[in-house]
Amino acid sequence: MIETEDQARSWIAQLPEADADAIERLDRLAALLAEENQRQNLVAAASLPMVWQRHIADSAQLLPHVPRARSSPWLDLGTGAGFPGLVIAALRPECEVIMVESRARRVEWLERARIALGLEHARVVGSRLEQMETVPVQVISARAFAPLDRLVALSARFSTSDTIWLLPKGRSARQELDLIRGWQHMFHVEQSLTDPEAGIIVGSLARKKGK
Repeated sequence: MIETEDQARSWIAQLPEADADAIERLDRLAALLAEENQRQNLVAAASLPMVWQRHIADSAQLLPHVPRARSSPWLDLGTGAGFPGLVIAALRPECEVIMVESRARRVEWLERARIALGLEHARVVGSRLEQMETVPVQVISARAFAPLDRLVALSARFSTSDTIWLLPKGRSARQELDLIRGWQHMFHVEQSLTDPEAGIIVGSLARKKGK
């Protein structure tokens, strides 16, 4: 379990993606976040001293579930402060990471951060998910975006049978998984590495039952 900033940094450092440039981008992201958080409440101020554990490692722990060859396009729903979208893009800058966010000030922040970090293959979509053009993606992630049943109903149109879903769900992961109805899926819950009480829903969505 990752419980400290040092442990978070050490865990990230052993990732195949974590070269010197990637670590520099993540350090820059942490600095930008602290600065922007004085202007708008992106994350709880109390979490900033633990930003590597609470936000960066918490996002990066999704990467081992996705083979590098299958990580693009990566669709991150309700990216908000940039987690996990900006972290994924910082660690896999060659990937097309599509960050969807409807709140204007968050969109402006994501775009500024994307440019500052030199993430040329990442892009920010400033709209509601319902208004976004349907495109098939390899990965769908969402951190605190919507309850699982609603999330699936909104985003299944972006998914193929090969799409990997990665959904950090906190304490509610197993309960939410029990609420999925009407879909053929292969979802299961993995233990979060950053919170002993949290889980990550991982898997694939086949189709609606009866279709």
